[in-house]
Amino acid sequence: MGNPRLAVYPGTFDPITNGHTDLVARAAPLFDRVVVAVADSSSKGPGFSIGERITLARMALADLPNVEVRGFDCLLATFVEQIGAGVIIRGLRAVSDFEYEFQLASMNRHLIPQAETLFLTPAEQYSFISSSLVREIGRLGGDISGFVHPAVQQAMRQRWQKGLSGSNKQPETEGDYHA
Repeated sequence: MGNPRLAVYPGTFDPITNGHTDLVARAAPLFDRVVVAVADSSSKGPGFSIGERITLARMALADLPNVEVRGFDCLLATFVEQIGAGVIIRGLRAVSDFEYEFQLASMNRHLIPQAETLFLTPAEQYSFISSSLVREIGRLGGDISGFVHPAVQQAMRQRWQKGLSGSNKQPETEGDYHA
């Protein structure tokens, strides 16, 4: 059995949003340690490199002492086993997320039976936020200050000013999680 006091919150976090940080802040008091696991997902062509996403997540979560941000480039089941976690945290924003997340949790239960999946919902004011929407709003010049940490907003602004917004990339879905 994995350590039930060690949780993993996986995702691409491209970029990490206030919805993500809200879920981590809700999970942090429930566990001795929460590992925010940033998936490489280079095949999806993320707007930020894995190193940049890790740095931004660390900045956004710096006030949570029992939270660690790490990258991974393997199957989530492998990563969870490597660190000995007993819980996988998943966010549910809307009913539409449930079917996919339920299927993913069932697959993870098969692959890593020593880990339970815990579903958390964000605060209502964050329930509509997704990384893909934030990227699109920002790319088109909209105000994203209410959706992301100031460091993330600054990094995104710099990216767009350099013409590296990734407008030719495929939009990301929130379902980019490794089974």
